[in-house]
Amino acid sequence: MHLASQLARILCAEPLFVINSPMSDFPTSDMQLTCHLVVSDVAASVSWYRDILGAELVREYGGTSAVFRLLGQWLLITSGGPPTVDKPGVSFAPPDPATASSQLIFRVPDAQAARAAYDTLSARGAVFIAPPVHYDHGETRAFFRDPDNHLFEISALDA
Repeated sequence: MHLASQLARILCAEPLFVINSPMSDFPTSDMQLTCHLVVSDVAASVSWYRDILGAELVREYGGTSAVFRLLGQWLLITSGGPPTVDKPGVSFAPPDPATASSQLIFRVPDAQAARAAYDTLSARGAVFIAPPVHYDHGETRAFFRDPDNHLFEISALDA
């Protein structure tokens, strides 16, 4: 047998052992994902997320953080802070308004629903970057920001 064939059999064979730990499967169905956003003013952000975005306020923690439920997901907002023992070299700070490294996207059923979401959120005080735009490839999108410039998108695909 050629060396290449032997190597391929070794590399493609079943593993010699399996790590048997509770976390050998990740993620598991009993886990939940939380989106964490750093804000400059927790009280103002609580009002914005509750009153404009419609998130359910679950709990506040001493004016430095708050937890929401939004569309079945957890949303954590916190004030910024310096590195800590569990995240050395990493500081938390609100985003730069001129850039976005992440966004939260609300996928709605169609362009009409995108326009309705735009109208509803605008009436509540959300400030959109531009009105909804419909693209030739069949997507409608509209972007808005929270008070700390976290980017949100309303998005719909044509059926």
